[in-house]
Amino acid sequence: MRYFLEVAYDGTRFHGWQIQPNALTVQEVLDNCLRTVFRLLQVETIGSGRTDTGVHATQQWVHVDLPQAYKPAEIQHRLNRILPPDISVGQVLPVGPEAHTRFDATSRTYEYRITLEKNPFLVRHAYHLSRRPDVALMNEAAQVLLQLEDFTTFSKVKGDTKHYRCTITQAFWQENGPQLIFTIKANRFLRGMVRLVVGTLLDVGKGKLTVAQFRDLIQRQDRSLASGAAPAEGLFLHRVEYPENYFAQQRVLFEEVLAAQVRTEEPSS
Repeated sequence: MRYFLEVAYDGTRFHGWQIQPNALTVQEVLDNCLRTVFRLLQVETIGSGRTDTGVHATQQWVHVDLPQAYKPAEIQHRLNRILPPDISVGQVLPVGPEAHTRFDATSRTYEYRITLEKNPFLVRHAYHLSRRPDVALMNEAAQVLLQLEDFTTFSKVKGDTKHYRCTITQAFWQENGPQLIFTIKANRFLRGMVRLVVGTLLDVGKGKLTVAQFRDLIQRQDRSLASGAAPAEGLFLHRVEYPENYFAQQRVLFEEVLAAQVRTEEPSS
């Protein structure tokens, strides 16, 4: 039986979401907890996206197959009892056997958080800038992102990406007292893309690049033209969205599979 788990985590001590050799990752910890709680020899979780070392998530969807049906509240409770304090499971939703957290997602939203004052309580969750950049200019440059679709400039050199086209539907900065929050929403993101975008927008805000130069460096599709990546601690995978009525439809499929299993297990008369 397949379930979607809504997972949140503080990424400070993890080397990203995805399992890798000789490094602690969020996926590894979650998989180990699933094996322990449900006494599984093997488990394979699939996340809605990857996050890099030190990056956080307020909403990362993960799907997993369990050997039998459980009440969602039971899954949530049993996992949260043994997960470490920096990982938690929120919603648990039953879905059909073909549901896929990554392929079925229609959009992903990231937030990048900056603090303009030294704050010991934000040191792991926001990038500290000592001087306020020009937010109006950064917002003007951010609108350029909505007008273009090839973001080769903001992609890391290594990777198995087949193309560099993304449809960005939101990109804007908001001021909240001593904090700046950048929100960006798209159908997909390239590896390392958001931090490179933020780092380059900050150069616009600092007067190192004009808005016209920002547009030009994207259109030239040259990775060497992007500014340095903004630090990981300010980045959050904030929201992952699915088609309208997706989870209601998936619950129907889940119940159909469950009913079929019950019929198969019933003794013949």
